[in-house]
Amino acid sequence: MQSNTLTNEHVYTKLKEVFGDSIITNEEPFGILTLEVANHELHNMISWLNKDTEFSINFLTLLGAVHYPEEKGREIAIVYHLHSLVNNFRIRLKVYLPIDNASVKTITDIYLGANWMERETFDFYGVKFEGHPNLTRILNADEVDYHPMLKQYRLEDATREDKDDKFFGR
Repeated sequence: MQSNTLTNEHVYTKLKEVFGDSIITNEEPFGILTLEVANHELHNMISWLNKDTEFSINFLTLLGAVHYPEEKGREIAIVYHLHSLVNNFRIRLKVYLPIDNASVKTITDIYLGANWMERETFDFYGVKFEGHPNLTRILNADEVDYHPMLKQYRLEDATREDKDDKFFGR
C-alpha cells in the first residue's frame, strides 16, 4: 500500500512493534522522526524500512558521524538520514559507539550510495564499517595516520594568533 500520509507516530508505532527495545530513544526535532537504535539491530531496521512496501524508504540522503568526546562509551554517533521518495517521508536513525570500538555493519548491501559515505566517515572519524567492499581513505592522503574530524585534534596550528577555535564550536 502506497500512501502520501505517513506520519511520525504511525512509523514509530510500526517500528516499535517490529524492533521493540532496540529503539532506545525517539524524538522529532524539526518534525523529523529521530530514533536512537541499538547497534545490533541497526542494519536489520534499515533493511526492513527499505523493503517494506508501505514505507518504501528507498533513498539514503546522508550518512555521517559526530564526535562527542565528553560522552564516555558513546563518543561516536553515526547518523543516517533516510527518505521515502514515494511517500515524501524522512526518518533519521542514530547509533552511538564507543570510540575504542567504533564499528557498525555496512549498509552498502542496501544502498549502493553508502559506499562513499561510509568511506568518508571512516576517513574522518575512524569508524569501521564491517563488510564494506573497499574501506579505504577517500579524501585524506594515505599517509595521514589519524582521523582529523575527531575533536582531539586542533583545527589550526597552535602558533597562529589570528585564529581562535572558539569560533568553530570548540
